[in-house]
Amino acid sequence: MEGDRASSAVPRLAVVGHPNKGKSSLVATLAEDDSVSIGRDPGTTIESRAYPLRIDGRPLYTLIDTPGFQRARRVLAWLQERARREGATAADRPRLVAGFVAEPSHAARFPDECELLRPIVDGAGILYVVDGGVPYGPEYEAEMEILRWTGRPSMALINPIGKDDHVGPWQVALGQFFRVVRVVDAVEADHDTRRRLLLAFGELEADWRDPIETAVAALDEVRVAHRRQSAREIAELMADALSLVVEKRLGPEEDPSDLEAGLEQEYKRRLVRLEATHRKAIQRIHGHHGLEARGSELEVLESDLFSQGTWLRFGLRRRDLAAAGAAGGAATGGTIDLALGGTSLLLGVTTGAMLGGVLGWLGATRLAGIRIVHRPLGGRLARFGPSRNPGFAFVLFGRARHHRRLVASRTHAVRETLDLGETADERLPLDTAMRKRLEKSFAILRTPDLPAVVRADETEVLVRTIEAILDADDSRSGKKRSPDGAGGYFHDGDGSLRGSRRRAV
Repeated sequence: MEGDRASSAVPRLAVVGHPNKGKSSLVATLAEDDSVSIGRDPGTTIESRAYPLRIDGRPLYTLIDTPGFQRARRVLAWLQERARREGATAADRPRLVAGFVAEPSHAARFPDECELLRPIVDGAGILYVVDGGVPYGPEYEAEMEILRWTGRPSMALINPIGKDDHVGPWQVALGQFFRVVRVVDAVEADHDTRRRLLLAFGELEADWRDPIETAVAALDEVRVAHRRQSAREIAELMADALSLVVEKRLGPEEDPSDLEAGLEQEYKRRLVRLEATHRKAIQRIHGHHGLEARGSELEVLESDLFSQGTWLRFGLRRRDLAAAGAAGGAATGGTIDLALGGTSLLLGVTTGAMLGGVLGWLGATRLAGIRIVHRPLGGRLARFGPSRNPGFAFVLFGRARHHRRLVASRTHAVRETLDLGETADERLPLDTAMRKRLEKSFAILRTPDLPAVVRADETEVLVRTIEAILDADDSRSGKKRSPDGAGGYFHDGDGSLRGSRRRAV
């Protein structure tokens, strides 16, 4: 379509190649779209479909998912025979490819080739995807030759599926057909990888540089916005959970101990619902609308709340928990109200001499306890919560932070259930300043009968603290994935390589 060719202000890139080489995964990752159909069986994609990346309703670029080549040698033979009969030159080759697509009989004879070549004929650039985990073979040369005949700007992407044993030979072969060759793990590509790849796209066509740079800048802004929105969700989870209470009116002769088990069960159910609701919100923020998460629930967490492994996983050490207890005690009049076996135990934690005893008691505590509240106009309420256990706040925050980190680093090509326990041995460190800021906010937010205006103000303080922590998490993740900061292979068509040999850019 001539109109599409003219609208180069929005770059359009057709992702093409053999079946099952990760084309759809790449489209899902770069378009940040979890609606892209991804399957293990060849032929999952049977027609071309455009996936525009939009921000605030404005398309920045469009990825086109296409079927895989099926009869490339026959198509190339048809093109070569037509060129021979017409005495065509290299300048005529794009016209011959367009003629092949327009031939009515070819829709039935070569449906996949017609479908994948049509957007290219209409003006899209080419992203040719191969699997660096399988050996290079001459059968791919017909595909690459056909793409070269189109005359469209092109780039080759080596997607190592499972392993990268054969990347070297692919580099040599692809460099003879494409000006730019890069290695990209379509499933694991992080933000910085995608950013560098998009900037490389901008160099394929002169008119694409400005819109691609605009797109990259917009994606950077979106990343910051997602981090801020996530920080707010986590802060609101903490405010809701730390102030959570469940109540039931007591009859004149009713024994409060008869209600404790039921109130505790309802308290935990509400905690689980709160955590699930905020997790879903975090996933929506990052565009993972259908994602299912699997992990330990709060009901079974209590026995592990204060194990050493849990402290370390969520950035705590023994002295940190003691310090958290001191902060919590200072905020509530110098004591922490810990429920133990259904009774209330007041432990002062303001002196170093008490630390050993406090840590011993913490190992046996529950999340919260029952209290009796006398109503001003008469009658009594049995109230379970809020939790005044300082360690619980850090564990809950650590779980939310861990979940957000996994979601934020997950590409839209990954469709497996999110397993929150699969990286349980990873550490989530907190520096002293951040830990103290969290302690102060947590202590204030779990204060009983906290005025709404104070709660709102402290939640805003907590949002800013958490945003800074998430920013550090994202920076740490990027350094872990890209230690040299350059990234992958970059092939300029002359046989030379720049960058380090890694699985992903």
